[in-house]
Amino acid sequence: MPIDEASIAVKELAITERTPLLIIGAGPAGIAAAMAASRRGIAAMLVDENPVPFETMGEEVPLHFGQRMTGATRNRNAMMEAVLEADPALSEAFEAGVDIRLGTVVWGLYAPMPTAGWIPGTVAALADHERSWIVGAENVIVAAGRRDMGLAFPGWELPGVMGAVAAERLATTYDALAARRAVVLGTSTETMLAVAAMRHAGVAIAAIVERADRVLDQAAEGALTGHVVARAEGDADGIRAVVVAAVDADGRHVPGSEQRFECDTLVLGVGTVPAIELLEAMGARVAFDPARGGHVPVVDAGQQTTRPGIYAIGDCAGIWPGKSRDTAVVRAEAEAAVAAIAADASVPSVQPDEPAVDLAAYRCGWVRASVVEAAGEPYVCQCEEVTAREILEVRPPRYLGWTPPTQKPADLRSLLGAGPPHPDQVKRLTRAGMGACQGRRCREQVAALLALGASEPLDQVPLASFRAPVRPLPLARLDLGADPVTVGRGWDSWFGMAPQWVPFWKVPSHYTASGREADGEPVASE
Repeated sequence: MPIDEASIAVKELAITERTPLLIIGAGPAGIAAAMAASRRGIAAMLVDENPVPFETMGEEVPLHFGQRMTGATRNRNAMMEAVLEADPALSEAFEAGVDIRLGTVVWGLYAPMPTAGWIPGTVAALADHERSWIVGAENVIVAAGRRDMGLAFPGWELPGVMGAVAAERLATTYDALAARRAVVLGTSTETMLAVAAMRHAGVAIAAIVERADRVLDQAAEGALTGHVVARAEGDADGIRAVVVAAVDADGRHVPGSEQRFECDTLVLGVGTVPAIELLEAMGARVAFDPARGGHVPVVDAGQQTTRPGIYAIGDCAGIWPGKSRDTAVVRAEAEAAVAAIAADASVPSVQPDEPAVDLAAYRCGWVRASVVEAAGEPYVCQCEEVTAREILEVRPPRYLGWTPPTQKPADLRSLLGAGPPHPDQVKRLTRAGMGACQGRRCREQVAALLALGASEPLDQVPLASFRAPVRPLPLARLDLGADPVTVGRGWDSWFGMAPQWVPFWKVPSHYTASGREADGEPVASE
C-alpha cells in the first residue's frame, strides 16, 4: 500500500537530545529528585523556567505578578545570578553532575497514544530565550510547583493586584518585589508563608482579610475575618487603597461595614492551585482531591501517574499545610519517585493532612461574596473582558454585537444540556479563559461560578482542558525544523482545500478562482 506523502506519518520528529531522566522544575522537590538520581547513578537533566523573562511576567505567566516586579527583572543576567544565589542547592546539584538548564521552559510533554502513535517514546518540547528543541527521555519527573487562584472584584485589574505565590517568588527567588504596603486576602498556610517572605523583604502588611469566620492558619491570628474586598481604588499607576466589607452568611455585603486601607499592593491568597498543565495536557488522569488542593494527577505509591514513566512530585502532586511547612515531605516524594524508576525497594507513600476546610465550599464562598455580590460587573476573565453574568448566561463576546433576549435569560442547564456544565463549553461560547494568561487568573473562578449557577458540587464540575504550548511563546521560537519536502508539498490537502495563493509563474492563461489551475497541473487537494 503506497504511503500518503501528504500525511504527517512520513514526518520524523527531530530529537535534539536524550536523557535517562528529565526533571521539570528546580524547586525543593525537583532538586531532591536530581540528587536522589545522582546517588543512584542515574543521569538527569534538571530544567527550570526561572528566571522568567520580564515580558512573560507582564502577561501574568506563569504566575499573577500584577506588575509588581522591579526593573531589575529586565536584566536577564542579574536575574540568573539572583536565582542561583537564592538556592545554594542548585550549586550542589551541579557539583553532583546534574545537567541543569535554567531559563528553560518545558512547553509540551508528549508520549505515544492512540491519536499520536508516531511519537517515538516520551518527549518534551523545551524553549529558552533563543530557540525551541525536543528532548527524548526514558522517564520524566514533573515538579512544576503551584500558582494562585484569581478573584474578581471592582478594581482587580489595577497594577498591584497579584498572587501570593508570585509575591513570594519576587521577594525570595528574585529579590525584586516592588511593594511597600500590602493588604492580603486569605489565611492559608501557603498564604502566610508568602506574608512572612514579604515582611522579610521589608513590606508592611496593612491588613489580612479572610472571608471565613475563622483563620485557616494560626500565623494569621488577628486577621479580619468574615470580610471580603468591596473594591480596589487606584489608577493606571496602581492601586492606592483597598476597601473591605463584612459579609453575611449568604455572602452579601453588610451595609455600613466598609473599612478602607491605604496600600500599593493587594495579594490574592484565597487558593493555591497545583500546576498540572503539562500532566493533564499529555493525558495523565487527574481528579479533584480536596486534601491535595484541588485537581491533581492520580499517582501510585511511587508517585507515578497513569502514564507509564511519568511521575509527579512536589506541589503539582498535591498541596497541604504540612507539606508546605516542611520540605521533608517533598524530599520523601522525590525519593519515592526515583526509587520507583531505579526499581529499588519500595519507599513508604506520602499521605496528605486532613483538610482544614471544605475546599469546594471555601472557594465557592470567596467567589459568591467577591464576584457574584460585587457592585458592578468586574471582568472575571480580564484578557477577554468577560463578566460573571456573561459566563452564567453563556453570552457570546460582546464585540459580535449580540442582543440578549428580552425575556428572562435561560439557565445553564437549558443552555448547556444535562449534567454539570463544562468550562470548555463556556470557553468556546464566551471566550472566557482564551487570553494570553491561558486562563490562569480565571480558570478556578469560572468553575466556581458554574457550580454556583448550576447548583452542582464544585468537584463535579469538569476540569477545563489544557493545551500545549502551556506557555506563550513567539511563533518564531516554536520552529522545530523544516518539514520534509514531501510533507510540505501536500500541506494544502491537510485542510481539504486548494491553496489560496498561486505564484505568478504558474498562473495559466485562463484562470478562475473556482477552477483553480484550469490548464495547469492540479494542486494536491484537487
